[in-house]
Amino acid sequence: MTVAVFFGCAFIAFGPAFSLFVFTIARDPLRVIILIAGAFFWLLSLLLSSLVWFISIKASNSQDLRLQRDLLIFGVFFSVLLQEVFRFAYYRLLRKATEGLAAISDEDTSAISVRQMAYVAGLGFGIMSGAFSMINVLSDSLGPGTVGIFGDSQYYFITAALMTLALTLLHTFWGVLFFEGCEKSRWWVIAAVVSLHLLVAGLVSFTWTHTFTVHIHPSHQPQVSSGSGDVSSGCSRRASHYQSITLLFHFHTHRSGYLSL
Repeated sequence: MTVAVFFGCAFIAFGPAFSLFVFTIARDPLRVIILIAGAFFWLLSLLLSSLVWFISIKASNSQDLRLQRDLLIFGVFFSVLLQEVFRFAYYRLLRKATEGLAAISDEDTSAISVRQMAYVAGLGFGIMSGAFSMINVLSDSLGPGTVGIFGDSQYYFITAALMTLALTLLHTFWGVLFFEGCEKSRWWVIAAVVSLHLLVAGLVSFTWTHTFTVHIHPSHQPQVSSGSGDVSSGCSRRASHYQSITLLFHFHTHRSGYLSL
């Protein structure tokens, strides 16, 4: 049973991202490089935010539970803001790189468009974020032990997998919207991406109680909003198709009983 849970949750969490990588990125070496670099930038943001949080914990009174809770809230939101700062830094780096390649190339057009770079970079952020979110959960799913044996929720692993799936796809959408906002100087788009990221981080961090599934539906809602944002970016067919899939997913999970709101 534990092996089945392991593979089932792994396929739920990483199956869509793996499919996107295989069918849209793997055959293009430049896209693979951009994906790996995007994952590296996310790792840098995690390293710096973890360092700041670790220093703040060591410098504070460990017996003050309210202070420790406030530091946890600070760490979550600081990490989100730092991720968006590194997303902007990665955008600037890619823009400089494409301008430099265009200057030394005989062709007038770049080998990859800004929107394609945004998609690949966002997927790199999402895959690395999902890997860090899910790797320990998958390790625990192999046992020993039985989830819910002491009366807790039995949906812990499936919920963690669904949340990892949501965050991976959300990072991909956010990457496209963020780069589009930077490219066209639409700062309200960038502000919307940061706000949605903060909202989802708050939902995940502060509703993760013994009823693990309470925040799945709210956390998947920004996917519809972000997908709708791609309509204004010129991707109406893909965004509408994804929006239909997401709404179908919501209906199916409600019918299946995975959500215990």
